[in-house]
Amino acid sequence: MSDDDDQTRKDFDAAVNMTASELKKWLDTDDSKAVGQKKDGGESTGHESGRHIVRILEKKKADLTDDDLAHMRKVVGYVKRHSAQKPEGDITDTDWRYSLMNWGHDPKK
Repeated sequence: MSDDDDQTRKDFDAAVNMTASELKKWLDTDDSKAVGQKKDGGESTGHESGRHIVRILEKKKADLTDDDLAHMRKVVGYVKRHSAQKPEGDITDTDWRYSLMNWGHDPKK
């Protein structure tokens, strides 16, 4: 793994604060499925991303593919951009929080 890949892993680990089991459980909820941009009424981009994140979290570092690393960089960027758009007030039951959770980041943690 290159130095860039190591940095990607560190950034991903900092951005994704949910475990694979927490994320799996979350992705099965109606709230998770209800948020995000959907292509043709199907699964949202964030929900699909969450399933990929679970697969990444369940892999050993040595087994990460180039596709995994590219997705990890995408996750880091999304979490950073979306976190900067935090709404005022209680975020507990907001689409903003639910979207971030689909990407493996719970801002309440």
